[in-house]
Amino acid sequence: MNKKLVLTGAGGFVAGSILAQAGPEWELHALSRGGPLLHRTGLFWHRIEPGDGTAPAALIRDLRPAAVLHTAAIADIDYCQAHQDEAERINVTYTLRLAEACAAVDARMVHCSTDTVFDGDRGRYTEEDPVNPVNFYGETKVLAETAVHGTLENAVVARVALVMGLPVLGAGNSFLAKMIASFREGREVGVPPNEIRSPVDVATLGRALLELAADRFRGTLHLSGNDRMNRVDMVRRIARHLGHPESLVVPKDPGNIPGRAPRPRDVSLENSLARRTLKTPMVDLERAVDLVLTLAKEA
Repeated sequence: MNKKLVLTGAGGFVAGSILAQAGPEWELHALSRGGPLLHRTGLFWHRIEPGDGTAPAALIRDLRPAAVLHTAAIADIDYCQAHQDEAERINVTYTLRLAEACAAVDARMVHCSTDTVFDGDRGRYTEEDPVNPVNFYGETKVLAETAVHGTLENAVVARVALVMGLPVLGAGNSFLAKMIASFREGREVGVPPNEIRSPVDVATLGRALLELAADRFRGTLHLSGNDRMNRVDMVRRIARHLGHPESLVVPKDPGNIPGRAPRPRDVSLENSLARRTLKTPMVDLERAVDLVLTLAKEA
């Protein structure tokens, strides 16, 4: 009998990679507000409103899965800053309800967090470094991490770096897709020059999260690429790798845009624990781009 895996946020960017790469060992139950994006044997869609997590938690209690992979969240930093009650309900309360349901049925939980739990003052953050978010989105993710670790032992908080990729099932907001379209049309791409990240590609991330769902690791784990770079250098390297002029990449300081939440400067993550723990390799930027393009073609 296949193990049941519940996937929240199944209409999203990261979840699309998980759905495209999940093996036949899983009986997948995808939770989404919308209709099915993919049909195959062993995949079941549940159209469900997340709300405060009560309905999804009830489904987990009914299904009694081996694991829950929680990717659902409001991840738009500016939206969270402007709609704090909604952000707290989805990012914190929903997560707590899922953790409680997992504890009730002895299910493992893999919760996706973010690099923006850190203040960005120095970068190269390890799993042991203290969190100190500079915006409300980061605050909600810190509260969610605390809820998961405080509710059940068999859990992983996966802090995810800036995710790079293409929507493999037509879902999600991809800066890489917009960037490639601009390059092909010969249009300039404006990029913030002062934000330093350690981007992870969505293909590697999907595999790593699936591995964690079946693994015994407990605690917090950083999932990031091997490169630490500012976003201008990142986009220039992508342009060069894809054969486009680097001159199309233009530093553009977002400045004081009305409604823009504060951003941390350097939230690059140290991924040595992930490299020791997982069979899924963390990769450099050029390899990440190749993996993303391959996944998009095969999905």
